[in-house]
Amino acid sequence: MTSPYIDPTEVDKEASYARYKAEDRSLGEIAGDLIDNATTLIRQEVELAKVEAKQSAAKAGKGAGLVAGAGVTALLGLIALTLGLWWGLAVLLGTREDPALGWSGVIVAVIWFAVAAVLAVAGKNEFAKMRGLQETASTVKKIPNAATGHEEKNR
Repeated sequence: MTSPYIDPTEVDKEASYARYKAEDRSLGEIAGDLIDNATTLIRQEVELAKVEAKQSAAKAGKGAGLVAGAGVTALLGLIALTLGLWWGLAVLLGTREDPALGWSGVIVAVIWFAVAAVLAVAGKNEFAKMRGLQETASTVKKIPNAATGHEEKNR
C-alpha cells in the first residue's frame, strides 16, 4: 500500500536531477559559474563591510566630538571654579574692599602644582609597572627555530 504522503525532498531531488539532465553543460562550465558566483559573493561582502565601516566611523566621530565637547566644558568649569577659589581666598586674606589678589593667586597656583605633582608621580609609577610586550618578544625569538624546523629548541 502506497502512502498518500509525498516527501518534498524527493520532489526537489527529482526536479534538480531533471534540470541537470536538461542542461548540456560541461564540468568546466559549472566550475566557472561557481567561481563567478563566489567572486560576486566576495565583492558583495566587501561592499557591505565598506558601508558598515563608514557607518561605524561616522558614529565614532560623533562620539569623539561629544567627548571632546564634554572635556572643553569641564575645563571651563574648572577655570570658573579656580577663579571663584582665587577670589574667595582674596577676600578671606584681605577685605571685600581691598582683596589680597596676589597672595590668593599664589595659593591657588600652589594647590594646582601640588595636584599636578601627585598626578605626575602616579603616572610615572604606572609607567614603571609596564614590562613591554613580553609574550610577543618571547614568541618572536622562537621564529627562527620554527622556520628552520627546530621547534624542539624553543622548549
